[in-house]
Amino acid sequence: MEIIVKQNPSILSEALAEWITSFIESTLAKQDRFTWVVTGGNSPKELYKRLSEAPYSERIEWDRIHIFWGDERAVPFEDDRNNARMTHETLLNHVPIPKENIHIMDTSLEPEAAALEYEKTILHYCGEDSVFDLVLNGMGDDGHTLSLFPNTVAVHENMRNVFAFWLDAQNMYRITLTAPLVNKARRIAFLTFGANKAEALYQVIQGERNVDQYPSQIIQPLNGELYWFIDEAAAAKLS
Repeated sequence: MEIIVKQNPSILSEALAEWITSFIESTLAKQDRFTWVVTGGNSPKELYKRLSEAPYSERIEWDRIHIFWGDERAVPFEDDRNNARMTHETLLNHVPIPKENIHIMDTSLEPEAAALEYEKTILHYCGEDSVFDLVLNGMGDDGHTLSLFPNTVAVHENMRNVFAFWLDAQNMYRITLTAPLVNKARRIAFLTFGANKAEALYQVIQGERNVDQYPSQIIQPLNGELYWFIDEAAAAKLS
């Protein structure tokens, strides 16, 4: 595990934009395409905006990038809460990526059907091993990541690659990649900033193992690399 700490969210987003772009460049020098699982929420918006602009947008070969999502709220694409919509508005609508390279979770289907269809999509594009080149994750101030929320059945799901479940706390269905699938990735990067994340971040990285309380702990690459990109406020309680 490598921890990268920057002064504030803006500098952090710039550093992560360079890191992602460089990783894409080096990977595409050795293989035909790059599979990238993106994250939703508010944290990556500045990162995505930077990647949508020069110099990063010009360095990335978008026709060789395949985009997937780590999780989704079971709401229509047109809904402001939809993760895919946010990523389109901040990044994908501004770069020359082919439409067929963008693989959203189809929330026009029932949640369970959407999860099954996404499993098929991942299998089709990533093969039986389903190893992603990069998974970008966020972390909530409760220690959740993807839609792996504290004390929910999704945290321990190990039979499915994509799982749909009802989340009482939000009164909605969530669809999520599961930990066993994500942990097969070549690289996993967390983007986490803000003083409100400091306690959870400390518990996830340096606290006792308790994945039910702090589900981000369950994200541990099997053969890949794990990186945490955090700002000084989030890192305040780390030793």
